[in-house]
Amino acid sequence: MKLANAFTSVRVVFAPVFFLIYFIPIWTGRFAGLSAALMIPLLACMEFTDFLDGFFARKNREVSDFGKMFDPFADVIVHLTTFTCFMYSFGTSVKNYLPVWIFVLILYREFSQNFLRMVAAKQGTAIAARKGGKLKTVFYVASGFVCLVPECALRFYAAKGGSVGGIVLSVVRHTGAWKNAALGMFVASLALCYISFVDYLVHFKSVLKDM
Repeated sequence: MKLANAFTSVRVVFAPVFFLIYFIPIWTGRFAGLSAALMIPLLACMEFTDFLDGFFARKNREVSDFGKMFDPFADVIVHLTTFTCFMYSFGTSVKNYLPVWIFVLILYREFSQNFLRMVAAKQGTAIAARKGGKLKTVFYVASGFVCLVPECALRFYAAKGGSVGGIVLSVVRHTGAWKNAALGMFVASLALCYISFVDYLVHFKSVLKDM
Protein backbone atom coordinates (compact mmCIF):
# COMPACT_ATOMS: atom_id res chain seq x y z
CA MET A 1 0.00 0.00 0.00
CA LYS A 2 1.25 3.47 -0.84
CA LEU A 3 2.21 5.57 2.19
CA ALA A 4 -0.36 8.25 1.37
CA ASN A 5 -3.17 5.69 1.19
CA ALA A 6 -1.95 4.12 4.44
CA PHE A 7 -2.45 7.44 6.23
CA THR A 8 -5.91 7.70 4.69
CA SER A 9 -6.70 4.19 5.95
CA VAL A 10 -5.86 5.29 9.49
CA ARG A 11 -8.83 7.66 9.43
CA VAL A 12 -11.19 4.92 8.32
CA VAL A 13 -9.97 2.61 11.11
CA PHE A 14 -9.97 5.24 13.85
CA ALA A 15 -13.47 6.57 13.08
CA PRO A 16 -15.34 3.65 14.74
CA VAL A 17 -12.84 3.75 17.61
CA PHE A 18 -13.78 7.38 18.21
CA PHE A 19 -17.46 6.42 18.05
CA LEU A 20 -17.04 3.81 20.78
CA ILE A 21 -14.93 6.06 23.00
CA TYR A 22 -17.57 8.78 22.72
CA PHE A 23 -20.60 6.60 23.39
CA ILE A 24 -19.43 4.03 25.96
CA PRO A 25 -19.66 6.55 28.85
CA ILE A 26 -23.13 7.60 27.64
CA TRP A 27 -24.28 3.98 27.45
CA THR A 28 -22.67 2.76 30.67
CA GLY A 29 -22.07 5.85 32.82
CA ARG A 30 -18.43 4.74 33.19
CA PHE A 31 -15.04 5.83 31.82
CA ALA A 32 -16.08 9.47 31.43
CA GLY A 33 -12.67 10.77 32.44
CA LEU A 34 -10.82 8.33 30.19
CA SER A 35 -12.95 9.21 27.19
CA ALA A 36 -12.40 12.92 27.85
CA ALA A 37 -8.65 12.37 27.85
CA LEU A 38 -8.71 10.44 24.57
CA MET A 39 -11.22 12.14 22.29
CA ILE A 40 -9.44 15.39 21.40
CA PRO A 41 -6.06 13.71 20.72
CA LEU A 42 -7.79 11.02 18.65
CA LEU A 43 -9.70 13.54 16.55
CA ALA A 44 -6.52 15.60 16.12
CA CYS A 45 -4.69 12.47 14.97
CA MET A 46 -7.37 11.64 12.41
CA GLU A 47 -7.39 15.16 11.02
CA PHE A 48 -3.58 15.29 10.93
CA THR A 49 -3.52 12.19 8.74
CA ASP A 50 -5.64 14.16 6.28
CA PHE A 51 -2.70 16.54 5.93
CA LEU A 52 -0.14 13.73 5.85
CA ASP A 53 -1.76 11.73 3.06
CA GLY A 54 -1.82 14.75 0.77
CA PHE A 55 1.71 15.76 1.73
CA PHE A 56 3.22 12.34 1.02
CA ALA A 57 1.12 11.83 -2.11
CA ARG A 58 2.71 14.94 -3.59
CA LYS A 59 6.18 14.37 -2.13
CA ASN A 60 6.43 10.74 -3.27
CA ARG A 61 4.50 11.35 -6.49
CA GLU A 62 1.81 8.95 -5.34
CA VAL A 63 -1.12 11.06 -6.53
CA SER A 64 -3.58 8.64 -8.13
CA ASP A 65 -7.22 8.43 -9.16
CA PHE A 66 -7.75 5.93 -6.35
CA GLY A 67 -6.29 8.35 -3.81
CA LYS A 68 -8.44 11.18 -5.14
CA MET A 69 -11.51 9.09 -4.33
CA PHE A 70 -10.26 7.34 -1.18
CA ASP A 71 -9.26 10.56 0.61
CA PRO A 72 -12.70 12.26 0.44
CA PHE A 73 -14.34 8.92 1.26
CA ALA A 74 -12.28 8.72 4.46
CA ASP A 75 -13.16 12.33 5.26
CA VAL A 76 -16.86 11.55 4.95
CA ILE A 77 -16.51 8.49 7.21
CA VAL A 78 -14.74 10.55 9.89
CA HIS A 79 -17.03 13.56 9.78
CA LEU A 80 -20.32 11.68 9.63
CA THR A 81 -19.11 9.54 12.53
CA THR A 82 -18.19 12.53 14.68
CA PHE A 83 -21.35 14.41 13.70
CA THR A 84 -23.43 11.41 14.76
CA CYS A 85 -21.69 11.59 18.13
CA PHE A 86 -22.41 15.30 18.49
CA MET A 87 -26.15 14.68 18.34
CA TYR A 88 -25.70 13.30 21.86
CA SER A 89 -23.90 14.42 25.01
CA PHE A 90 -22.81 12.89 28.29
CA GLY A 91 -24.02 16.02 30.07
CA THR A 92 -27.73 16.10 30.87
CA SER A 93 -27.75 19.90 30.65
CA VAL A 94 -26.57 19.88 27.03
CA LYS A 95 -28.33 16.90 25.37
CA ASN A 96 -26.72 17.61 21.99
CA TYR A 97 -24.52 20.00 20.02
CA LEU A 98 -25.78 19.22 16.53
CA PRO A 99 -29.49 19.39 15.67
CA VAL A 100 -30.80 16.39 13.75
CA TRP A 101 -32.06 18.51 10.86
CA ILE A 102 -28.59 19.91 10.16
CA PHE A 103 -27.10 16.43 10.29
CA VAL A 104 -29.68 15.09 7.83
CA LEU A 105 -29.04 17.93 5.37
CA ILE A 106 -25.28 17.37 5.60
CA LEU A 107 -25.87 13.65 5.10
CA TYR A 108 -27.86 14.34 1.91
CA ARG A 109 -25.08 16.55 0.59
CA GLU A 110 -22.31 14.04 1.29
CA PHE A 111 -24.23 11.16 -0.31
CA SER A 112 -24.99 13.34 -3.35
CA GLN A 113 -21.33 14.29 -3.62
CA ASN A 114 -20.28 10.63 -3.48
CA PHE A 115 -22.83 9.81 -6.18
CA LEU A 116 -21.31 12.53 -8.36
CA ARG A 117 -17.86 11.03 -7.80
CA MET A 118 -19.11 7.58 -8.82
CA VAL A 119 -20.71 8.93 -12.00
CA ALA A 120 -17.51 10.78 -12.83
CA ALA A 121 -15.36 7.72 -12.11
CA LYS A 122 -17.49 5.62 -14.46
CA GLN A 123 -16.65 8.13 -17.18
CA GLY A 124 -12.95 8.05 -16.34
CA THR A 125 -12.86 11.32 -14.39
CA ALA A 126 -11.56 11.50 -10.82
CA ILE A 127 -13.03 14.43 -8.90
CA ALA A 128 -10.36 15.87 -6.63
CA ALA A 129 -11.11 18.25 -3.77
CA ARG A 130 -11.68 21.86 -4.79
CA LYS A 131 -11.09 24.99 -2.72
CA GLY A 132 -14.73 25.21 -1.67
CA GLY A 133 -14.67 21.61 -0.51
CA LYS A 134 -11.47 22.20 1.42
CA LEU A 135 -12.96 25.26 3.15
CA LYS A 136 -16.02 23.21 4.04
CA THR A 137 -13.73 20.58 5.55
CA VAL A 138 -11.97 23.23 7.65
CA PHE A 139 -15.33 24.21 9.15
CA TYR A 140 -16.25 20.56 9.70
CA VAL A 141 -13.01 20.06 11.63
CA ALA A 142 -13.35 23.28 13.63
CA SER A 143 -16.94 22.38 14.54
CA GLY A 144 -15.74 19.07 15.93
CA PHE A 145 -13.20 20.64 18.24
CA VAL A 146 -15.68 23.32 19.39
CA CYS A 147 -18.00 20.48 20.44
CA LEU A 148 -15.31 18.42 22.13
CA VAL A 149 -14.06 21.22 24.40
CA PRO A 150 -17.28 21.45 26.48
CA GLU A 151 -18.02 17.73 26.11
CA CYS A 152 -14.62 16.76 27.51
CA ALA A 153 -14.95 19.34 30.28
CA LEU A 154 -18.33 17.91 31.30
CA ARG A 155 -16.86 14.41 31.39
CA PHE A 156 -13.83 15.47 33.41
CA TYR A 157 -16.14 17.26 35.84
CA ALA A 158 -18.35 14.17 36.17
CA ALA A 159 -15.31 11.97 36.77
CA LYS A 160 -13.34 14.25 39.10
CA GLY A 161 -15.94 16.56 40.61
CA GLY A 162 -14.50 19.54 42.46
CA SER A 163 -10.92 18.42 41.93
CA VAL A 164 -10.85 19.55 38.29
CA GLY A 165 -8.87 22.63 37.34
CA GLY A 166 -10.17 26.14 36.93
CA ILE A 167 -10.17 25.98 33.14
CA VAL A 168 -12.45 22.94 33.17
CA LEU A 169 -14.79 24.59 35.66
CA SER A 170 -14.91 27.72 33.52
CA VAL A 171 -15.85 25.73 30.44
CA VAL A 172 -18.50 23.80 32.37
CA ARG A 173 -20.03 27.06 33.62
CA HIS A 174 -20.19 28.40 30.07
CA THR A 175 -21.36 25.21 28.36
CA GLY A 176 -24.34 27.04 26.88
CA ALA A 177 -22.07 29.53 25.14
CA TRP A 178 -19.94 26.71 23.74
CA LYS A 179 -23.07 24.95 22.49
CA ASN A 180 -24.22 28.12 20.74
CA ALA A 181 -20.78 28.52 19.18
CA ALA A 182 -20.94 24.93 17.93
CA LEU A 183 -24.39 25.55 16.46
CA GLY A 184 -23.09 28.61 14.64
CA MET A 185 -20.20 26.59 13.24
CA PHE A 186 -22.53 23.84 12.06
CA VAL A 187 -24.84 26.33 10.34
CA ALA A 188 -21.82 27.81 8.56
CA SER A 189 -20.65 24.30 7.66
CA LEU A 190 -24.07 23.49 6.24
CA ALA A 191 -24.05 26.58 4.05
CA LEU A 192 -20.51 25.93 2.85
CA CYS A 193 -21.13 22.27 2.06
CA TYR A 194 -24.00 23.14 -0.28
CA ILE A 195 -22.15 26.06 -1.86
CA SER A 196 -19.20 23.77 -2.55
CA PHE A 197 -21.53 21.09 -3.93
CA VAL A 198 -22.99 23.57 -6.42
CA ASP A 199 -19.41 24.48 -7.37
CA TYR A 200 -18.66 20.81 -8.06
CA LEU A 201 -21.82 20.49 -10.16
CA VAL A 202 -20.87 23.52 -12.24
CA HIS A 203 -17.23 22.54 -12.65
CA PHE A 204 -17.95 18.90 -13.51
CA LYS A 205 -21.24 19.40 -15.34
CA SER A 206 -19.83 17.51 -18.31
CA VAL A 207 -20.07 14.22 -16.40
CA LEU A 208 -23.82 14.74 -16.00
CA LYS A 209 -24.64 15.58 -19.61
CA ASP A 210 -25.49 11.98 -20.53
CA MET A 211 -27.68 11.31 -17.53
